[in-house]
Amino acid sequence: MKPVVAIVGRPNVGKSTLFNRLLGRKRAIVHDMPGVTRDLNFADVEEGGRQFTLVDTGGFESVTGDAVLAQVREQARLAIEDADLIVFVMDGRVGPAPDDSELVEMLRKSGKPVVYAANKIDTPRHEALAMEFYSLGIGEVLPVSAEHGAGINELVDAVLERLPEKPRGPEDEGRVRVAIVGRPNVGKSSLLNRITGRPRAIVSAVAGTTRDPVDMPVDLEGRKYLFVDTAGIRRKSKVSMTVETYSVMEAIRSIERCDVAVLVVDGKDGITSQDEKIAGLIEDRKKCCIVLVNKWDLVEKDTRTADYAADTIRKKLPFISYAPVIFVSALTGQRVPRILETVDALVEKSRRQVATSALNSALESLVSRYGPHAFRGREVKFYYATQVGTAPPAFIIFTNHPEGVEDSYQRYLASGLREALGLEEVPLRLIFRERH
Repeated sequence: MKPVVAIVGRPNVGKSTLFNRLLGRKRAIVHDMPGVTRDLNFADVEEGGRQFTLVDTGGFESVTGDAVLAQVREQARLAIEDADLIVFVMDGRVGPAPDDSELVEMLRKSGKPVVYAANKIDTPRHEALAMEFYSLGIGEVLPVSAEHGAGINELVDAVLERLPEKPRGPEDEGRVRVAIVGRPNVGKSSLLNRITGRPRAIVSAVAGTTRDPVDMPVDLEGRKYLFVDTAGIRRKSKVSMTVETYSVMEAIRSIERCDVAVLVVDGKDGITSQDEKIAGLIEDRKKCCIVLVNKWDLVEKDTRTADYAADTIRKKLPFISYAPVIFVSALTGQRVPRILETVDALVEKSRRQVATSALNSALESLVSRYGPHAFRGREVKFYYATQVGTAPPAFIIFTNHPEGVEDSYQRYLASGLREALGLEEVPLRLIFRERH
């Protein structure tokens, strides 16, 4: 699990601009109006051989009066609790503000490592402005300009120097990690209670009851699992409260560190655009996935309803069309035992080693059946493939033009290899390398 670096600070100090600068591409909305960042921006970063998840905090409304300070305090508190390292951004042109003092005090009490940055120091003659922040009683203050890139290398060095390692806890060892994810109020907590046979998660009809994911080690029928009952991932337009914003981040992190993600959808609502986005998060991280259609007892159906619904789900979620679909009822327990059976089957397949001869035979058959398009007038050739990883199965395919293998052809190969190698229902990672 990657450590998390959270960028915190008052409204309009340049947090999103710094986030974009550190990523090297524009991901966060940037505007001069305070409070433009209303949801959470996050991205995985690799610098100096280290990987971490960078988070641009936001989620507060642009209001006036005491409510501003209260929301800034709550935002900072939650960021500090969840992050492994804090980048505290201050406005170098404005100088120290009362809100900065309160945030500094919170950081001091947390004991978390902090990198202090005075932003908007655009020229060397402005660097003296950064000195004013030492009046807050803090350590080194780095003068930076997120907009122009000044001081960014020094900031990255400071982050890497203070970045803690995130070893997996001993309670996780040997356990299959299952993340239960989905929109709010689709029945995730009820399903967890039904699977484990005891009421261990709070169940309420109020959307968003579960805010913090709870790691729950469970031993069932001789198998060891670690369940994560995640907070519901809500549409961005609905994520206005800071607490819910951090619930989104926790759900995303839960997907990252799981072995199998169980995507729970509402049988009455069908697949929504938010379900599609969550499925995209799972596919991006190449995690095994089960699409769990809950509340199936409330759906009017005939003998073909389930087949039709499964086909519809696969069409709406084409990037995880390989994922098994199970229709369940947390209320009645219908088909709930199939969940763990499917989890175990997916984990076994995802850890499977494939014979090199079988892999290359399958690749040759797929290419002969349907070859790739030419790249810049040249034929794209595939020489051989080898497995380089498991969970998910990862294969390097050597070719003369890696950049010429179109996305659609990569999907064709992945689908064909799944079928040929007995890896149905699990994601594959295909890596194309050049060989002249």
